[in-house]
Amino acid sequence: MTTPAARMKLYNYYRSSAAYRVRIALNLKGIAWDYIGVHLLKREQRAPEYLRINPFGLVPTLVDDDGAVLTQSLAIIEYLDELKPRKSPLLPKDRHARAHVRALAQSLACDVHPLNNARVLNWLTNEIGVTQQQKDAWIAHWIETGFEAFEQALDRSGLSGAFCCGDLPTLADCVLVPQVFSARRFNVDVSQYPRIVAIDALCNTLPAFVAAHPKQQPDFAP
Repeated sequence: MTTPAARMKLYNYYRSSAAYRVRIALNLKGIAWDYIGVHLLKREQRAPEYLRINPFGLVPTLVDDDGAVLTQSLAIIEYLDELKPRKSPLLPKDRHARAHVRALAQSLACDVHPLNNARVLNWLTNEIGVTQQQKDAWIAHWIETGFEAFEQALDRSGLSGAFCCGDLPTLADCVLVPQVFSARRFNVDVSQYPRIVAIDALCNTLPAFVAAHPKQQPDFAP
């Protein structure tokens, strides 16, 4: 009798943009994985049992089928790309295009998303005492600033195709789609960024992106 192969485990929260990125990448790579919910609003990410797995107290955390623990979404995605390099490669072979894709991904993952995640917004409310109107303005400002630059980078690079770089989804698309979802959740008007909107719409016709959507996750709550 054969022993079933171990599956990767992704500790994540349905609405986390960082976790959403990794779900897309796992699906694009065709990797079987198990969903383990970590409810951020209930502060399960700060529970001692979770901190023993991920001392940063953030999501996502990927536990590989050999027991290795990986954190930070971009590092996880590049690990998956190296694990299965021939299946839906997420970084181009050309070094300039590869650097461009990484720059696009990092512009959102490092410069936009951290300013609008839950712990920053909670700090603004609880420690600074900003009003809801001020918090909404903060969110919109940083998303719009990031999207304006991203849109220009797409137009000027000469590398864009149907997706952020060429005609296949890359790491940049894995990061862009969750950020567009977040922008809409915060009522940011994304129609002013036509290339971004078109890429997002195309990505969301692909099964890997559809299955990764927050509404498709077992802990989704409207």
